[in-house]
Amino acid sequence: MATKTTRTEREWGTIEGSDEAIVFAETIIEDETAEDEKHRAEAAAARAAELKSLAEARKLAAEAEAAEITLRKSLLAEREELTADKHHHTYLFDKEVSEATVKACVQQLTRWERLATDPLTVEMVINSPGGSIFDGFALIDYIDGMHSRGHTVNTTAYGMAASMGGVILEVGKIRSMGRNAMLLIHEAQFGAIGSFGEIEDRVKLVELMHERILDLFVSRAQPINPKTTKAFIRKSWSRRDWWMTAESAVRLGFADAVK
Repeated sequence: MATKTTRTEREWGTIEGSDEAIVFAETIIEDETAEDEKHRAEAAAARAAELKSLAEARKLAAEAEAAEITLRKSLLAEREELTADKHHHTYLFDKEVSEATVKACVQQLTRWERLATDPLTVEMVINSPGGSIFDGFALIDYIDGMHSRGHTVNTTAYGMAASMGGVILEVGKIRSMGRNAMLLIHEAQFGAIGSFGEIEDRVKLVELMHERILDLFVSRAQPINPKTTKAFIRKSWSRRDWWMTAESAVRLGFADAVK
């Protein structure tokens, strides 16, 4: 049976041993080398594309992880923010009674009231050494106004409700004291300089403020203890600081409950 030969083999057989054979062989080798280089280049390009895709995938994964961490931090910050007193209608009054502290308190109460769609219940926590009578009564009047508009402000003393801080305690719908809290009631303190008439006018003003304070204490105390009269309070606070425990304050009617 005759054996078929390829064209290359026939060409090779024709020129074998000649210079043409050498050139032909070199051409074949060059073609094979070029083909190999092409395959290697294609393989390298494929590998590069694979590495690029892998790098992009890793980048996307890192970005997704970073976004997840940012989201978790944001959610944690939001949860922590929502624990703040302002989100629970709780106001801590822990400074002296002054124009600045009363203004800050009234501004917060106003914000809550304006944002409310239903009647509010505000818990005011007091730990104050007292301060300005006039500023204190400005806050008391504002809270009374909230009560008249259907809202509720309860007051609780922790630490101390002293002097005007104790007077503010009385404006709460429910007045509570911590078991170790102390209430201080005393006569107004003031200094006066000037003419005799100016000092007399100052004394008369203080007497008016005394009456306002006594009226508030008595109005809240007598429904609980009828013996807590103006005369009793005047005698008890005259020329001294009248400190009392939470239990004594409840017994006399200056507080409703001990927490």
